[in-house]
Amino acid sequence: MKLARLLIAAVVLAGLVGLLYWSNRTEEAKATKGDPKAAPKILDLKETDIKQIEIRHRDGETTVVKRDGSGKWTITAPQALAADQSAVGAVTTAVATLSSDRVVDENASNLSSYGLDPPRIGITLTMADGKTHVLRIGEDTPTDGGSYAMLDGDKRLFTIASFGKTSLDKQSKDLREKHLMVFDQDKLSRVELEVAGKPPIEFGRAGTDWQILKPKPMRADGFQVDDLVRKLKDASMDTETDPKAAATAFASGQKTATAKITGAEGTLTFEVRKAKSGTTDDYYAKSSTQDGPYKVTKEIGDGLNKSLDDFRNKKVFDFGFNDPNRIEIKDGAQSKVIEKSGENWTSGGKTMDSISVQNLIDKLRDLASTKFVDSGFTTPVLELTVASNDGKRTEKVQIAAAGANFLARRENDSSLYQLDANAVTGLREAAAGVQPAPPPETKDGKKK
Repeated sequence: MKLARLLIAAVVLAGLVGLLYWSNRTEEAKATKGDPKAAPKILDLKETDIKQIEIRHRDGETTVVKRDGSGKWTITAPQALAADQSAVGAVTTAVATLSSDRVVDENASNLSSYGLDPPRIGITLTMADGKTHVLRIGEDTPTDGGSYAMLDGDKRLFTIASFGKTSLDKQSKDLREKHLMVFDQDKLSRVELEVAGKPPIEFGRAGTDWQILKPKPMRADGFQVDDLVRKLKDASMDTETDPKAAATAFASGQKTATAKITGAEGTLTFEVRKAKSGTTDDYYAKSSTQDGPYKVTKEIGDGLNKSLDDFRNKKVFDFGFNDPNRIEIKDGAQSKVIEKSGENWTSGGKTMDSISVQNLIDKLRDLASTKFVDSGFTTPVLELTVASNDGKRTEKVQIAAAGANFLARRENDSSLYQLDANAVTGLREAAAGVQPAPPPETKDGKKK
C-alpha cells in the first residue's frame, strides 16, 4: 500500500515538473518573439553609422547635414553653415529607431492620397557603408493626430505619432548653430569690453582668477566677469527675424558695446547695437564667426552695457570662505593677535571663545566698499593683517576716517574703498568682543 502511494506521488511530481518546464519554455518563446500586437519599427539603425541626412520639404527647402571623420555635423545645403550638434543629434536619435503607431495597410497603393507621392517630408539617410534609407512622411491622419509614413522598399503603410514627425520636420534654421560665438570658456585668457561712452576694459586670467588689466591693474570681481562671459556664450540669434530687416536695423542702430575674447579658438569679436522699435529698444548683434547681424535678447544688450566699477572687486579681503589662520588688529593704541592652533583659536596663550572669533571673521569677510574714490585717505585708525590658506596668503589693510565714512587701502593696491561707518563700528565691536573661552565644567557642574 505504501509503495503504491509512493509511486502515485512520484508520478504526480514528475507531471508537475514537466508542466513547470513547459510553462517556462513557453514564456521564453514569447519573450523571444516579442508582442505580436506591438507596432513594428519602421527603422532600426545604428545611430553612429548615419553619415548624412537629407531632409526635403515638398513646399520648402532641402536641408543636408554631413558628419565628418571626427563625428562633427555640418550643414552643406541650402548653404554651408555650422550645425548645432545637439539639434542634429536629436534628429539622428529619433530617426535611427523610428517606431510606428500602427500598420494601416500591408500592401499600400495610391500613395498620393496619403500625401506620400510626393511626400510632404522626404528623408534620405546615407550610411557608413554607402547604403541609403528613404523615409516618406505624408499628411496627418484624420483621427489619431499622427501622420502617414512609408519606407522605400517596404510596401507597408504606417502611421507615426505627431512627436515623431515633429522631431524630424527640421530645416536649416532649426539645425544651425544659433550661438553667435562658440568657444571653450574654461580656456579663455583675455576678455576686452568697450562700451559706448566709457573707457575700454581689459581682463586677464591667471589660473581661475580674473584681474582687471586696463585701464589700470585692479582686482576684479570674478563672478561679474564670468557672468559677462556667460552672456557672450549664451548669445543666440533670433532666426524668426527677417535677415534683411536685421541687417538694416544693425546698420542704422546705435553702437552699444563691442567685446573681444581670446582663447583656444583665437580672438573672437562681438558687437551689439541698439535700434528703436516703436517705444522699445531692440538689440542686434554681429560676431566674427557668424554671417550677418541678428536680433538678440534685451538681456544680452543690457548685460554688456557695464561700467568699470561693475567689474571691480568690492570686497576688502580676498580670503573668502577659507577661514584665516591668523588675525592681527591694531586699533589706535590697542592691538590683538588671534591665531588658529589645531581646532582652537588662541590669543596671548589663552584659548579664545570660538563663537566670538567667528563673528569677527564674518565681519572681516563682509567688509566691502560702497563705492571707489580717488583720494582722501589720511592717517590710519585701524590696521588689519589677515593670513589665510595655511599662511600662504597675507593681506594687510589700513582704514582711515573720511568725514562721516571711512576709507580702506590694501597693501600694494592703489584703490581706495569707501566703507560705511556702521560696517567699521561693527568690526571694532566684533574685535573687542573676542574673549577667552569660558572654563570647562567639572563633573559636579562647577566651572574649574
